[in-house]
Amino acid sequence: MTEPLPRISLELRSLVTEEGTLELSLAEVPLPSLGPAEVVVRIEAAPINPSDLGLLLAGADVASGVVDGTSERPILTAPLADGALRSLAARVGKSLPVGNEGAGTVVAAGSSPEAQSLLGRVVAIAAGGMYSQYRTVSAASCLLLPSGTTPKDGASSFVNPLTALGMLETMRREGHKGLVHTAGASNLGQMLVKLCLEEEVPLVAIVRKPEQVQLLKSIGAVHVCDSSSPTFMADLIDALSATSATIAFDAVGGGKLVNYILTAMEAAANASPREYSRYGSMVHKQVYIYGGLDPSPTTLTRTFGFAWGVGGWLLTPFLGTIEPDTVNLMRSRVAGGLTTTFASSYTRAVSLISLLDPSALAAATKQATGEKYLVVPNTDKS
Repeated sequence: MTEPLPRISLELRSLVTEEGTLELSLAEVPLPSLGPAEVVVRIEAAPINPSDLGLLLAGADVASGVVDGTSERPILTAPLADGALRSLAARVGKSLPVGNEGAGTVVAAGSSPEAQSLLGRVVAIAAGGMYSQYRTVSAASCLLLPSGTTPKDGASSFVNPLTALGMLETMRREGHKGLVHTAGASNLGQMLVKLCLEEEVPLVAIVRKPEQVQLLKSIGAVHVCDSSSPTFMADLIDALSATSATIAFDAVGGGKLVNYILTAMEAAANASPREYSRYGSMVHKQVYIYGGLDPSPTTLTRTFGFAWGVGGWLLTPFLGTIEPDTVNLMRSRVAGGLTTTFASSYTRAVSLISLLDPSALAAATKQATGEKYLVVPNTDKS
């Protein structure tokens, strides 16, 4: 080590109580002893991703929350939905750190050459607890960012970029020729447009507003379907016929969108005259749900034959099924494209303290296209 370790880190904690409330607070946490192959990272930027919200909010109505405590150590308490404690029983009474990924500067390093090589460098990590001033992590878990890359540029180096790459890898491994993506105008959706253009993979992006169609067209998207349009199904069938896309990744989850996609895939598969089958097309159609923008039940009306599947898809379990060398190649590709293919944009940067204001927290965690917030743990400015 070449400089003294910080002794205390301030971090955001989420607690579900037996009374059926959510408590968000700031905890002063002693940093653990630094091992030879570990580093201490000063976290300077951490995104709020949809995947953070379950742990952070536990489904609570944060807009109805009240603030207690002091100005320096506020405590936000918000009510949980009726019956929520049944599904949250495993975390009742446990104060949990929050934030999947982030980036910052290595301010202390263990004695190993690998750790020492990172001292003073900007790295990205996905080790949990990123809404924290400092994190002690293994040097091997750090993604070294190219010289000149800022923590803001590298804050979203894992979840969205690796999800985009993972979707393409899944498509190829399952033998599909093109893919469909909902929430097409999100940060992830825009990354996927750029990535598919680079990889020459046919992509059908589904959005919810006419202006989002123009946004994606402006960055090169070819097939963009607006689900609010009266011609949505016809447009979707045409796009699927043109691309032969038979796998979809859906961020919405609830409602009828999955059903519409499968129905349109079946119509596209039957577009060319062929022998009639009571069982429908034998072209396999697959939809993976990876998000829950709509918490209502997923409705299927079985208008798409028998060669189909609907399942769940999550990044971390998927990465665990593929070869480590493939994961490392994906990480390296992300590091080289953080200001181009995998660039993220943010609506606003917020401090840890400002997240404990109910209105600020509600705005920062609203799942809306083009409104992504960045947490900056080492500042008091909102």
